Amino acid sequence: MSAGAQRAAIAVVQVLGLAVWFSMSAVVPSLQQEWGISAAEAVWLTGSVQIGFVAGALGSTALNLADRARPHRVLAASAASAAACTVALAVFVDGMAGAIPLRFLTGVCLAGVYPVGMKLTASWSSSTGRGLALGVLIGALTMGSTLPHLIAGLGALPWRGVLSAASGIGLLGAVVALVLVRPGPHLAAAAPKHNPRYAITMFAERGPALVNVGYFGHMWELYALWTWIPTFLLASSAGAALPGSVALVVFAAMGIAGVAGCLLGGWAADRFGRSPTAIAALAVSGLCCAASPFAFAAGPALLVVFCAVWGAAVIADSGVFSTSLSETADPRYVGTALTAQTAIGFALTVVSIQLVPVLADVVGWRYAFLVLAPGPLIGALAMRAFGARPAAGAVPAKEST
Repeated sequence: MSAGAQRAAIAVVQVLGLAVWFSMSAVVPSLQQEWGISAAEAVWLTGSVQIGFVAGALGSTALNLADRARPHRVLAASAASAAACTVALAVFVDGMAGAIPLRFLTGVCLAGVYPVGMKLTASWSSSTGRGLALGVLIGALTMGSTLPHLIAGLGALPWRGVLSAASGIGLLGAVVALVLVRPGPHLAAAAPKHNPRYAITMFAERGPALVNVGYFGHMWELYALWTWIPTFLLASSAGAALPGSVALVVFAAMGIAGVAGCLLGGWAADRFGRSPTAIAALAVSGLCCAASPFAFAAGPALLVVFCAVWGAAVIADSGVFSTSLSETADPRYVGTALTAQTAIGFALTVVSIQLVPVLADVVGWRYAFLVLAPGPLIGALAMRAFGARPAAGAVPAKEST
């Protein structure tokens, strides 16, 4: 298969394999009625996945799994295992006591889908086109993550049906990974020495350290927004008047607009440079955080447009961070570096996801997203410093061409 076909196959695996990620979030209203759980309890249906992802990523980092094992096999096995955990929940579980452990294991498995997919995409992309290639991959992640909202919004499936559908989609992703995906020529092909310390020592290098700080600021905002935007919309003054269901609005604003943002961000990263693109996206999403109280009180049409802009901006820079780290990290340990980056970033999401409803209980949902604003600000400052650093080693594609 050509490089383009390989990148397309990897993106398809991300769409399909990550359909299980937010499958429980898409059916929370049904679960609150059937299981009698509160919003504080329901948050753990997402939070446990994030914690599981961190645990899986840390284990993968300690073993250098993404660099020492055949990555397409890791990708296939991880997608299949995540699908199996989700279908087990749909078939056998009747309460939180069974759901939380299975959601945790789902997160562990997904740590072998997303970071490994990034490494595989980078392996099929030269530096000059890697920004757009990883932008496409993050767009696939965005579409896959929001796909359960589409399933829930379009059909009359019960929550077990939504989960079963997401599981079937995830299993299909595993098959595609096993049959079609292979590693490419642009990263170190030979398995390196076992070196789990690289996950720590890369922070001693200015380039990777600044990229990681930028990514952490981005992650502080991203998953908390994705988790709580349905509740924010329902609580808004226009919530009852939104066209169609909130689930479809979320899919359109965070999913479809998010994919557009990823593609635009990837193109801009190759055209204008990594740092300017990341800073622009962080600035827009940060302004959306600050403006969210005003959007909360706006009419339905304006609120939907606002959410679409936010949904595009909040994810547009994600591929930029992955691209920048793949270009500045030791090429022998790119998989380890990307996995460590996502492990720490997802650990931060557990905190921000928890903080948003806590703040909402105090000041109301109108002001709840203000707690996310420091993330884009810190991220933008870090990427400004990254762009201004002395030229050494790998640099953004625009400057290195």
